[in-house]
Amino acid sequence: MKGNRLFDLINIFAVHKKSKMFSKIVVHRVGNKINGESLLLSQEELELDEGTVELLENYFLGSFKTEETYQFYSDSYLVNNPVYSSVSEIFEDKAKFLWESENLAKHLFEAAENPRVQGGELFIVYFEDDREGDDKVDKIGIFKTEKRESFLKIFPKNESFEIDKDQGISLSKIDKAALIYNSSKESGYVLSVVDNNKNGDMYYWFEDFLKVKQRDDEYFHTQEALMVYKDYITKQLPQEFEVSKADQADFLNQSINFFKEKEEFKLDEFAAEVLKDEHVIESFNNFKTDYEQEMQINISEEFPISEAAVKKTQRHFKSIIKLDKNFHIYIHGDRKMLEQGQDEKGKYYMLYFDKEV
Repeated sequence: MKGNRLFDLINIFAVHKKSKMFSKIVVHRVGNKINGESLLLSQEELELDEGTVELLENYFLGSFKTEETYQFYSDSYLVNNPVYSSVSEIFEDKAKFLWESENLAKHLFEAAENPRVQGGELFIVYFEDDREGDDKVDKIGIFKTEKRESFLKIFPKNESFEIDKDQGISLSKIDKAALIYNSSKESGYVLSVVDNNKNGDMYYWFEDFLKVKQRDDEYFHTQEALMVYKDYITKQLPQEFEVSKADQADFLNQSINFFKEKEEFKLDEFAAEVLKDEHVIESFNNFKTDYEQEMQINISEEFPISEAAVKKTQRHFKSIIKLDKNFHIYIHGDRKMLEQGQDEKGKYYMLYFDKEV
């Protein structure tokens, strides 16, 4: 894995697996105001035993499994982002933890503008890093539970047992989560964000409440470079050049292999090794420029390649040739082992191989 300070932050928790990680925790109940539900604010922090702390740590942090990171932003000044403002106050003075947790709950309550958004408990957690040295990084976690599951309680009664049913929160997966690292404050901090229950509203957590965007880092550039190239090969290339499905599949395989084998992306090197033809290179550069303008992003022409981004994005690079409704050909390797032709029976593909596995 290429070294990256921001990505190293995400793995800090593994170092402290056995120590008490959060020093403060409070929970509020945030309903959906559109549906007439209320906001209930706690006036005290929670006091938990060690076993419950460990259980909640695993529950809160278990969903952060990607190196994709975000940052707060604002249409004007960062301080006008309510969540950024509140976490900044807490990082500056932990005595403001309870007060600012209430402000976060009020902001989340106001952010609900869709009746499909489910109410739930909002946990605000302060993770205090007790390590020595320059690597010390405190974190603030914002977690929301929404889904309820039924469960059974079985207890003895006389000479038999009695069963009662109830509803509660499953600890298998958090519904919504944000982990803010006390790092890069000037550019909007570093965040890991999860939304496992979008309720039919994909903007509620990321945009309406947190107001975050993906960080402009090696993960972002790797992901976007791969996706713009995939779009070019599957959509634009066949419009400008005479290419077969097999040729397109070969281009996709070569590109993903380039990103797997290299530690650094350089557009000139990529063009020479994968695109090769000068007309195709010019066409791709024009497509990339249009893509950047349309998406309002900038994809660097040189950047360290993120292995995690390649691994996640490669699932979209399936090189499949679909033949009517009879056959699918999956292409993983040498394009020269595949020939296409036509005879009196129709079109055909001829496959060469050494052994059948």
